[in-house]
Amino acid sequence: MKIAISGKGGVGKTLLAALLSRAFAESGYSVLAIDADPCPSLAATLGFPNAEEIIPISEMKDLVEERTGAKPGEMAVYFKLNPRVDDLPEIYWREHDGVKLMVMGQMKRGGSGCYCAENVLLQSLVNYLLLARNEVIIMDMEAGIEHLTRATAKAVDRLIVVVEPGRRSVETAFRVRQLAQDIGLASIAVVGNKIKSKAEKDFLLSSLEGFEFLGFIPYDQAIVDADLTHGPIVSASQPIAAAARDIFRSLISSIPMDSELGSVTR
Repeated sequence: MKIAISGKGGVGKTLLAALLSRAFAESGYSVLAIDADPCPSLAATLGFPNAEEIIPISEMKDLVEERTGAKPGEMAVYFKLNPRVDDLPEIYWREHDGVKLMVMGQMKRGGSGCYCAENVLLQSLVNYLLLARNEVIIMDMEAGIEHLTRATAKAVDRLIVVVEPGRRSVETAFRVRQLAQDIGLASIAVVGNKIKSKAEKDFLLSSLEGFEFLGFIPYDQAIVDADLTHGPIVSASQPIAAAARDIFRSLISSIPMDSELGSVTR
């Protein structure tokens, strides 16, 4: 199962990615979480020790040059468009509480200098992880879907757009759906987060008519308090953990899974 998570900044993408990663791992699946957000925080949310010391792949200059033949940030006439990446997961992932994690770093956009080498390495690595790895992959992305291509879109079993009650969040959901459909990714679902009332839930249901909803996560001040005190966010709220388990069960029941996928026991 390959799951990509997107949505407007601050809606709770990283929290959902962490909760689902933990739910799959606790159910015996081999789980690799990918932090592809430009402001990586998945490691901290999952409670990884020394999370701030993890260096994103895109910032590993020696690695980028070794695999592509080009120095990051410099103009290069020639560099490898298909660098070797199959050995990188076991070298660079971190593991904690049954969840493996890789931090990708940001895809650099045109106009910000020559970052072709970093992008090529990141794209090749994401392609390999989504197309070749036989495990549960959960990717925490930014509001766009820059890390996905037409090739990898076919491997994604479900794109989950996290939304909160608000117009900008709803508008982002429609934009993400259009971007996904443009590359052939049609399996899109929504998770409502930070829900304080039935009125807010009804607002999302009416505003996103035609979207499949996997579930709703309640607002809980405990999450905010845990973040402020640098506590273990992913285990700070029982109501949120229960809602995440319901979403996990919805995913399991809605997507056919390879019988070998969950054969790994911890």
